[in-house]
Amino acid sequence: MSEETSGGNRGGTSSGPVPDGGRRSRKGAAVVAVARAGAVAVGLVTAYYLLPLDERLTPGTAVLLTSGLLAVLLVFCWEVRAITRSPFPRLRAVEGLAATLVLFLVLFAASYYLLERSEPGSFSEALNRTDALYFTLTTFATVGFGDITARSQAGRVLTMVQMAGGLLLVGVAARVLASAVQAGLSRQHRELVYAARAGTAQGRNPEA
Repeated sequence: MSEETSGGNRGGTSSGPVPDGGRRSRKGAAVVAVARAGAVAVGLVTAYYLLPLDERLTPGTAVLLTSGLLAVLLVFCWEVRAITRSPFPRLRAVEGLAATLVLFLVLFAASYYLLERSEPGSFSEALNRTDALYFTLTTFATVGFGDITARSQAGRVLTMVQMAGGLLLVGVAARVLASAVQAGLSRQHRELVYAARAGTAQGRNPEA
């Protein structure tokens, strides 16, 4: 028994110092994940305020905004794949959801802002960039203060699209991310089992 244990240690499967190192590694990964999520959020919001959105809503800008929504979908799909391969699937899922959510909100805020500039009176009051972002957040959070409301048909359609997208993001996307996390954890478990068996076999047959 002692030989197998020492052999397992030589094979790299000892459980002595691993937990402390694992905890330190997880803490470091958590700090990095939070920092990256915060950097992405700050970068997207900063871009929203700095990009030249002074032109009116035209077919060209509508295509760009539609492309942005497709980009949200592509980013989400890429994050799902990254989660399954990440050594820390849960942290990666939180980071991916944060990036996808902020991108989603910024795109709709830009859409509301451009719509108001293109068709004044589309909302109950004129929107600047902060007002548009505020209306986007209250709509997504289903708070519904009622201080800013959509009046034009285009504004109401766009608001309904955001509502439907928000429900999909919260419901379907959360389930997909949870499934990706489980897939990533299952992959890690299989790799650990394989490594443990390989280490045990090497300990029993040191000449192999």
